[in-house]
Amino acid sequence: MSPWIILGVYFIASTMTFILYALDKSAAKGNRWRIEENTLHFCGLIGGWPGALLAQRIFRHKTKKTAFQVVFWITVLLNMGIIAWLLFSPAAQSLRDALGMPALHAGHLPQ
Repeated sequence: MSPWIILGVYFIASTMTFILYALDKSAAKGNRWRIEENTLHFCGLIGGWPGALLAQRIFRHKTKKTAFQVVFWITVLLNMGIIAWLLFSPAAQSLRDALGMPALHAGHLPQ
């Protein structure tokens, strides 16, 4: 598995999360069934946070709810921390080996 696959996972998760935010905004306007906030946060945590951030800005959705924003930014930091650990931590080497990822060093990505 290369870092390009990780970028692909982020793209797919972001696209799906963006769509969920769009559906939730539409449901909010139409007074219909809503997507649970925990679902939106989970999607952000697994790599969809770029799509969530874009959707929040485009649809002006969930931007004024302070509690939601606090949890959202915590999930962003957790996701980034997990990815940094996976890519660069010596403790994650066995996991990288199991996933077929090349050895990485801070500041150096394989071609």
